[in-house]
Amino acid sequence: MTTASELTLYTRHGNYIPRVAAVHDLCGYGKCSLGIAIPVLSAAGIDVCPVPTSLFSAHTKFPKFYMHDTTAMLGDYLDAWQEEGVELDGIYSGFLGSAEQVGAIRRLYREYPGARRIVDPVMGDGGEKYPTYTDEMCEAMKGLVDGADVLTPNLTEAAILTGVAYAGQNVDDAHVGRTVDALLEMGAKSVVLKGIVRPGEKAIRNYVAVAGEDGASEEVASELLPFMLHGTGDLFASGLTAAIFCGRNLRAAVEFAGTLVRDAMAITRDQPNYELRGVSFESVLGDVTALL
Repeated sequence: MTTASELTLYTRHGNYIPRVAAVHDLCGYGKCSLGIAIPVLSAAGIDVCPVPTSLFSAHTKFPKFYMHDTTAMLGDYLDAWQEEGVELDGIYSGFLGSAEQVGAIRRLYREYPGARRIVDPVMGDGGEKYPTYTDEMCEAMKGLVDGADVLTPNLTEAAILTGVAYAGQNVDDAHVGRTVDALLEMGAKSVVLKGIVRPGEKAIRNYVAVAGEDGASEEVASELLPFMLHGTGDLFASGLTAAIFCGRNLRAAVEFAGTLVRDAMAITRDQPNYELRGVSFESVLGDVTALL
């Protein structure tokens, strides 16, 4: 059986630049989604091809924001890619604008069967769905679990996907094992369960499991800072994807992503109005380039 420390999903050859479709929203203010995915993956020497699922004036933690759903244009958008003969090495998906957009991602899977599938099932946090997410969208998101090379839910998203009640951030190893097993049984090839925080500890824990390991998972911890920021989940998933396409094994990719988020958060704390501005990742992009 392959462990997370042994699983390498992508091998980089020479000067070849891999191409990854980033299926996410674009947010004008409050760094997240494509605003993070494009620079982070680019810093790793990856050709990022955005597929915008919606346009936001600002992220949804702001009391007022404008959202434009791009569902109606995605068919023509992907038709044009086919006509141009665009080739992909990976498909990395995150925040969606509608339930129908799951069909657009599954179309990409059909048209690029050899592409690695990184699924960040962005739906909510802290036991709550994001304001634009409906029950229909959450149900549709389950359709991306089967066949995902890497699935990266937080505890809220894992609860939505599995139908198990959200149990808070402080869960024991038995709960982690049941959750990971359920996601693997749904067809994920590997799972990174993010964001377990236990009282009195200064660590945030992620658990990594690969199908066929009989429920065994590897714990990867990083320093817990005493505040929360918008966009850290997107930075984690983007850093993970960057490391994977730079040839790192899955455990090493999770370790890198956790450190990247921690370092970016520390820088953000020194910025004015840091609570809403989003995670300041710009100064740590050199760490991403160092993966090459």
